[in-house]
Order: sequence, then C-alpha cells, then structure tokens
Amino acid sequence: MFKNFDDVIQLAKSKGRKKIAVVEGVSEEIVEGLKLAKELAFPILIGDSEKIKKFAEAQGIDEYEVMDSKSPVESAFKACDLVKEGKADFLMKGKIDTPTFLRSLLDKERGIRIDKIFSHITLLEVPNYHKLVFLTDAGMNIRPDLKMKISILQNAIDIMKTLGYDEIKVAFLASLEILHEDMPETIDFAAISKLQDRSFFKGVKVYLDGPMGFDIAVSKRAAELKGITSVVSGDADLWMVPDVASGNILAKALIYIAKAKAGGLIYGAKVPVVLLSRADEPELKYYSIAFAVAACG
Repeated sequence: MFKNFDDVIQLAKSKGRKKIAVVEGVSEEIVEGLKLAKELAFPILIGDSEKIKKFAEAQGIDEYEVMDSKSPVESAFKACDLVKEGKADFLMKGKIDTPTFLRSLLDKERGIRIDKIFSHITLLEVPNYHKLVFLTDAGMNIRPDLKMKISILQNAIDIMKTLGYDEIKVAFLASLEILHEDMPETIDFAAISKLQDRSFFKGVKVYLDGPMGFDIAVSKRAAELKGITSVVSGDADLWMVPDVASGNILAKALIYIAKAKAGGLIYGAKVPVVLLSRADEPELKYYSIAFAVAACG
C-alpha cells in the first residue's frame, strides 16, 4: 500500500534510471516533466534531429539521446523498435496526435501490442483519503462491455502486482448499490464481483464489491448508515468506473477541485506508455513518469 507519491518515487528510484523513448520529442508540454524526472528516466528524443537539438538546447535539457526520424509515424515505430530491442524501458507521447500514436503501438507487425487490451490507469493522492488509490479506465475505453471490463480490471491488478501489492480491494463505482435493468453497469459489476469466489485472479488476494456509490467506496460511515457491510467500503485500493466519461470527470474533479496529485499511464503493451495532456501541470507529468518507472518489470 502506498500512502503518497513519495512512496512511488522511492520505488521508482530503487529500480534504477530507466530509458524513456519520447515519440516526437520536440514538445514543450513534456519538457518540465522530463526535467523533474531526470533522476528517474533518461530521455531518447525521437523526431527531426536538428529541431530536437535546437529545442533541447533552448529548453535546457542537458542529458539526452537523439534518434532522427522523418515523420511522426516513423518516430512511433522507431520507439517500438527500441522497446523490442531492449533499448527503451517505456514510451511517452510527444508532439504526435493521439490516434496516430496509438495506431502505431497497436500495429500487428511493428507495434508493441500483446494479448491484452489497452487501458488507462490513473494513480491518485487525494486529500482526506488515507492512501493512494488507482482509478480505471478514465482515458481509453469509451463504453466497455462485460468482457472488456474484466480485461481492464485484470490490467489494473497486474500493474498493482508489479508495484508490490499482495492484497487489493476493488470498488466498482455506480450511482446505486442494487441491480437496475436500465443501468447495465450495475449488472456487469455484480457479475464481475462474483469472480473473487472463483479464484479468477492469480497471485494476489482480491476483494471485489459493487455496484456501489462513491460515498460507500470512500466512507465506512456512509456504508454503515446505509446498512451495507463490505470490507471494501472506505478502504478501496482501486476504483473501477463504468465508462470513460464518468472516470474522466471523476479524475479531473479530484485534480482541479480537490487538489489531488495524479499520474497516469496506458497499460497493456509490452511496456508502460505515458500519454500526457497538454493541460497537465509539470508535477503531474513527473508523477506519471515516476508511476511508469515504478511499473517497469
């Protein structure tokens, strides 16, 4: 269990400095994060070498490697090659549009896809919550069906196992705690909750409960007042949402209104993938890189 991002950063440091391949490395949005994370990650900046060198000098990046490329697609494939050759430990999206970036990673011939779904996992340090909490999927899969939800959950559990968790409490978030035929997520989450009785997840003790309202997930008192008994309520390690809209809104509300610290990555490829928003503060970029380094095998 991590109490705060300092714990994640310490774990990342213990894994040694990793190499990060930045696709289209001429991007002001990521520079501050790379500077903050220089003890954790050595950047390989892929793109137009002349532009990168001028850009790096202007931005004060003093330690980096350059790989020349003639197009964003070529940059993405070169990053994938670095991963497959063991020359990069994880990837980061630079000045390349997200659909092009993801299509390249998913390419059957040149990409780095494996037999997993790609899903987004956010790590949050929320004021007034007693430990870090994971949130999935707030950035990748729009309206996952039951099978996809199970795969998304498996990804989150896998990355938490890599980070050292041997017990995981999962809250499936919805607007109520009962089944409702007009709310398919309540039925899906009730079905997934049964998997813990079938020893579905290996190598870690998993407690699943849901559907449950957000108040039940974060407050034992709320659960008591509603007459709900759950080992997960008030102590969840992972919040799983029914769709990308609810997850994205929840994450951004916590970051912008509750002043939560956050880092996020895409999981399901050969290596972690950092995909940042231009609006992310430098600190959030740093936390995303630290999260990715800590998640490296």
